[in-house]
Amino acid sequence: MKRTPLVLSSLVALALLGGGAWWLWSARADTKPSFRTQTVALGDVEDTVSAVGVLQPLNYVDVGTQVSGQLRTILVDFGERVEKGALLAQIDPTIYEARVSADIANLQALRAQKADKQVQLGLADRQFARQKNLLAGRATSQDAYDSAETARKSLQAQIAVLDAQIQQGESTLKSDQANLSYTKIYAPMTGTVVDITARQGQTLNANQSAPIVLRIADLDTMTVKTQVSEADVPKLTIGMTAYFTTLGQPEKRREGKLRQILPTPEVVNNVVLYSALFDVANPDKDLLTQMSAQVFFVVSRAENLPVVPMAALRPLPNGKNRYALRVIENGQPARRVVDVAASNRVNAAVASGLKAGDEVVIDVVNARPPATPSRPPRL
Repeated sequence: MKRTPLVLSSLVALALLGGGAWWLWSARADTKPSFRTQTVALGDVEDTVSAVGVLQPLNYVDVGTQVSGQLRTILVDFGERVEKGALLAQIDPTIYEARVSADIANLQALRAQKADKQVQLGLADRQFARQKNLLAGRATSQDAYDSAETARKSLQAQIAVLDAQIQQGESTLKSDQANLSYTKIYAPMTGTVVDITARQGQTLNANQSAPIVLRIADLDTMTVKTQVSEADVPKLTIGMTAYFTTLGQPEKRREGKLRQILPTPEVVNNVVLYSALFDVANPDKDLLTQMSAQVFFVVSRAENLPVVPMAALRPLPNGKNRYALRVIENGQPARRVVDVAASNRVNAAVASGLKAGDEVVIDVVNARPPATPSRPPRL
């Protein structure tokens, strides 16, 4: 009976010691870190600037009219290919034909008047010569001589006036003949009719503005006009590669070279956007005006290099493209410095310091510091 308290004390002490040992072991087990890794494989990495663009022909012209009148006929239709110099449309020429006829008649009248004055001048010249000879022989008066001379000079002046009127009439005729020729509208370039804004029978007024009849475009080469935010514009350089896809052909990738960045921006909802242009060939004519394009400007590109997630890299001071990472060697993580050829927000292509098949550490799992064991309570 006296041993009972001693036995109980021993059992309690053993239980406390066992619990403490288990608690210490579990705390140490929790402090042992485990790593999430990824095997390095070869691949391609691109760093791009994305933008939204619209397609338009590189070369196009809006064909208008220089004279007013009713549009009598349009000889082409949408999508029709026309050659330079082909007749496209015609404006009613009635008024302009009448003006040309009136100009011709006016010129004929002026030339007839000039012919009459020249005949009179011939007579005045002979009379003046006769009066001059008579005056020399004192057979006529000075007054008769002066009258003959005045009549001669007057006819010369009248002929000079008629010459000026004839020149003016010829200029008017030339202008009206030009206006008459403008009633026929010809193609200024070879291309495709992409738009017709006027309608047959419509009256066009060229005095207030230059009415547009239709648009001809060369669809062999298209221009992609993109809008790039002011934050991404410094990343663009003239001549850099750009590619895009369209909504109708998302699997088909088309490439071009950045040609121009327009200096004047467009502000949309307080966002400053700059227009960047590049051209692309269109041999199949499957790219059309006003198509939408998802555009990517390639800032850097690396192909067939070891690829690692950006989460595994740590930037080094004073190293633009140098990073540190950890690689599993002999079951333990080891620090390694690598050179990156190209990177984006997700992956990086390593130029040196890593090879395919290496196991890189992405992050550490269960790496919390060990808890400080509290002193077991006293019995």
